[in-house]
Amino acid sequence: MYNVTQEQLKEIDNVLTQELVASGVDCVIVVDMAGNIIAQHDNGHREWDVIAFAALAAGNFAAVDAMAEIVGEHKFSLHFHRGETESIHFSKIDDDLLLISVFGNETSLGFIRLKTDEVIERIRKIWEG
Repeated sequence: MYNVTQEQLKEIDNVLTQELVASGVDCVIVVDMAGNIIAQHDNGHREWDVIAFAALAAGNFAAVDAMAEIVGEHKFSLHFHRGETESIHFSKIDDDLLLISVFGNETSLGFIRLKTDEVIERIRKIWEG
């Protein structure tokens, strides 16, 4: 998969914290398609199992990609689920990695989409070295 250095992981951690968590995202996770956590940060109020969540999120993304193929799409590059108090935004970094943001109703989906697009570009540049 990736040959990532500690310095690159530190840079990614900083981007996630400064650009997403500091902007109102409750929890942000970078996972591979098997559900393994590469990086994760939250606002300190997360009370759920992030490991189980990451595995389920990767499975959810894989299932939706399979549905995309059934309806004639190659893939869907982002997914979104809105709840009463929390919402989840999934976005592909590349074919192997997902960026998952959990955020409350006080944060708009448009803002999340804009911020995650910026963060994904920065992460891609970090991977490239």
